[in-house]
Amino acid sequence: MAKVLALDYGQKRTGVAVTDDMQIIASGLKTVETKLLFEFLTTYFANENVETVVLGEPKQMNFEVSESEVHIQRFVKLFEKKYPKMPLIRVDERFTSKMAFQTMIDSGLSKKKRKNKALVDEISATIILQSYLYNKR
Repeated sequence: MAKVLALDYGQKRTGVAVTDDMQIIASGLKTVETKLLFEFLTTYFANENVETVVLGEPKQMNFEVSESEVHIQRFVKLFEKKYPKMPLIRVDERFTSKMAFQTMIDSGLSKKKRKNKALVDEISATIILQSYLYNKR
C-alpha cells in the first residue's frame, strides 16, 4: 500500500497530514505556506509513495459551499493539471478547526501554544484524514 496525504487548504497556510504505509494511522506532518504548497507536494511525491490526496471541503451548516471554496477550486484545477494521475478526493471539513482546538485543550497545551494557527491547521488536516480513513473502512 501507499500513503494517503491530507490537506487543510487555506489562503495563507495549508495543514498537511499523512498516513503510514498501511493506511491505519493518520499523523500531522507539517503546515506549509500555501504559496509554497506545490513546491512541497512535488518534493514529497518524489520522495514518498502517495496513492491519494484528500482535500478538505468547507461547507456551511446548510451544506452549501463556503466562501473559501472559490480559492480551493483554483487550487484543485492547478493540482489536477500538475498531477493528473494523482487522485484528489474531497472530504467534508465542517467542525475540524473546532475539533482541532478542542484536541489542543484536551492535550494540555498552554494558551500560548493554542494560539499557534499553524498547529491548528496541521491538526485539522489530521482530523480530515482520520475522517477519510474511517469512512473508507
